[in-house]
Amino acid sequence: MALPEIVIQPRRSLFSLNLQEIWQYRELFLTLAWRDIKVRYKQTVLGVIWAVVQPVLSTVIFTVFFGRLAGIPSGQLPYSLFVLIGLVFWNFFSGSLISISNSLVENEHIIKKVYFPRIVLPLSAVVTSCVDFFINLLILFAYAFYLGYPPHTSLIIILPLAFFTTILAAAGSGLFFSALNVKYRDVRYALPYFFQLLMFLTPVIYSLNIISGRNSLIMAVNPMTSVIESVRMSFSSDGSLNPGLLIISALSVLGTLLVGLWYFNRTESQFADIA
Repeated sequence: MALPEIVIQPRRSLFSLNLQEIWQYRELFLTLAWRDIKVRYKQTVLGVIWAVVQPVLSTVIFTVFFGRLAGIPSGQLPYSLFVLIGLVFWNFFSGSLISISNSLVENEHIIKKVYFPRIVLPLSAVVTSCVDFFINLLILFAYAFYLGYPPHTSLIIILPLAFFTTILAAAGSGLFFSALNVKYRDVRYALPYFFQLLMFLTPVIYSLNIISGRNSLIMAVNPMTSVIESVRMSFSSDGSLNPGLLIISALSVLGTLLVGLWYFNRTESQFADIA
């Protein structure tokens, strides 16, 4: 049986994304994604339980220290539900980004042996985070209904937008850091600490309403600001989000995605040599 002929052509642009080539390697994508899921849920002691315990435990701790002791306002929502919404989407974002950032280094043995579009590795790394996210989403809905705060019908529109915005934001930053991680291995150790700090610059444990107008616009550069605030509003009636915040966040996602794709494509030819 003749092997398929593979023709490697130079990119037309550093911002280009060959969707046709990625589609041709869809089976590899599915294989890698399924492998990561099995490693995540079948070869650990806690497995799926950890995906449940992590947001619940964090919610309890933040509710005690920031909700009750610090008295941080949460609008019309109970603070526990307020912070759980923030944690579900923040964990999805940070988990996806870190998985993408480590995808090339963790699969360097594959990169050195065979050709395939390297971007398949970061894309497949997102799938496990998506599984965690949907588990956390079920917890969020169950808790919201238990407290008597079911989401408004606006969530039908907001949730898909929030989901894809989070994916794109994580993908843009993740592509950049995954390429950087190949050359500088310290990146994978620094990122988790960086995200611990960044969480406190994102309205996860507090509302954007306590931030002054100018500073809130600066915070909107972080796209998770608009994502979290939008989802919270679909569970309450706390006004509407400033259109300026949405525009800034959209531009931030687009810019991050372009920069990440540009740097990934620019350094892709060196991965096999450096890895």
